[in-house]
Amino acid sequence: MKEKFKYGIDRLNIETALKLADNKIEGIITEKVAKHVKVSFNAVQSIARGDKLVYSINTGIGSLCRTKISKEETGKLQENLLKSHSVGVGKRVSRQISKLMLIIKLHSLCYGYSGISLEVLHRILWHIDNDIIPSVPEQGSVGASGDLAQLAHLFLPLIGLGLLSDNGKNFEPSIKVLEKHDKKPLKLHAKEGLALINGTQFICAFAIKAYEEFKKCINHSDIIAALSLEGYLGSPQPFNEELINLRPHPGAIQTAKTFRKLLENSEFVDSHKDCGRVQDPYSLRCIPQVHGASRDAFEHFQNILERELNSVTDNPVVLEDNKAISGGNFHGQPIAIPLDYLGLAASELGNISDRRTFLLLEGKWGLPTYLMEHSGINSGFMIAQYTSAALVSENKSLCFPASADSIPTSMGQEDHVSMGPISARKTLRIIENLEKILAIELICACQAFDFRRPLKSSKILDNIHEFVRKQIPHLKADTVLSEFISMALDIIRSGDLLQIANLPIK
Repeated sequence: MKEKFKYGIDRLNIETALKLADNKIEGIITEKVAKHVKVSFNAVQSIARGDKLVYSINTGIGSLCRTKISKEETGKLQENLLKSHSVGVGKRVSRQISKLMLIIKLHSLCYGYSGISLEVLHRILWHIDNDIIPSVPEQGSVGASGDLAQLAHLFLPLIGLGLLSDNGKNFEPSIKVLEKHDKKPLKLHAKEGLALINGTQFICAFAIKAYEEFKKCINHSDIIAALSLEGYLGSPQPFNEELINLRPHPGAIQTAKTFRKLLENSEFVDSHKDCGRVQDPYSLRCIPQVHGASRDAFEHFQNILERELNSVTDNPVVLEDNKAISGGNFHGQPIAIPLDYLGLAASELGNISDRRTFLLLEGKWGLPTYLMEHSGINSGFMIAQYTSAALVSENKSLCFPASADSIPTSMGQEDHVSMGPISARKTLRIIENLEKILAIELICACQAFDFRRPLKSSKILDNIHEFVRKQIPHLKADTVLSEFISMALDIIRSGDLLQIANLPIK
């Protein structure tokens, strides 16, 4: 029997969201949640029948908030909101991102402060459970009143519009897929359309994906840097516990601890104890400080994201005694700034990785120029570093914080926006570039490692090197390197090196 997750009751963390998306655990709506949802729904219907103006229940939205809507037209308004806000452009996001959006939105609605019907919640749950996933374009949201455009596309199928993918198959018109499963389009009630499109679920879905990928990168950065350090015959002194504890940032402490484990009993280290090199370049000597800072940023990002996953990001929210309060819980800024911060943290891991690759190619300390014995006729890994440099430069350009920008919308009613969806999408792109940069360093580090034989490194690094060599050979002459870079990238994305190193991922 699958583990059960209770929407609106259990705390939704990142790992649970991913397990729900992968159908590894089952999400349920409990009677307790259903009762609370019904009370909130009835409160909204009562307000809709009254004469007092309450935003989005019996008024238009945005700058039209003073336009009264008749009791008879409240449902039509909500349907129109889904239609009019479906203005997304660009390529379709992955099915995983769309499904995460459904999961995060359902959890938020199940807190019972949105005035939405139980019927709508059960239909969203049906989509999740049956892997019937809506088509969502990636561009069009400014992250202000929430991710309006993307969420509108996500929920068009509730009213029989938009596109759906049934169990991983091609996208088809929603009405066709619904008919196949004997489902009819829903009739929306007062406020339901706005409750569906308000919120940060698009930003959060991308943030979860960014978290998942960055989590792998941070420890891969340590492992690959340790291989580079050994190949360069760098000093282990910068990872000294007593030294690091004098400036006790948690990320630096964790990074140094990891390196002491990775370098334990290395003959490489012993072989150059008296070599006369006083200090290594910063890209080796300052690994604890640079990697550690990115690790600390990641920890901060995780805390903010998990808080956001368990928040009500609707407007207005329906409290007890039929009280509807308008506010700004939908604004994306609380998660947009940490996403920009994470992008910077990822970019810096790539920046220092490229510098280590550059060091390995210089032909110093017993290594051949460009890591190939017969350079001249062979260019070796010279141009691989060009690619690394290009990716690093691209990441730097992507590091401009989208959350620093704001363009007023809705006739000035929404005069400050977060641009959080842009922060989310570009941060994931930075992390994907980082994976490629690390793949290039991995190839170069293993090549340098070969020139230190017959000495043995630590047991962990020797095992990692052997694992890579089973797939990527030592190169003695020029060849098409892109194939091997792709193979190294697959190794990193698989997470196999983390298993070999038995590193805790934090």
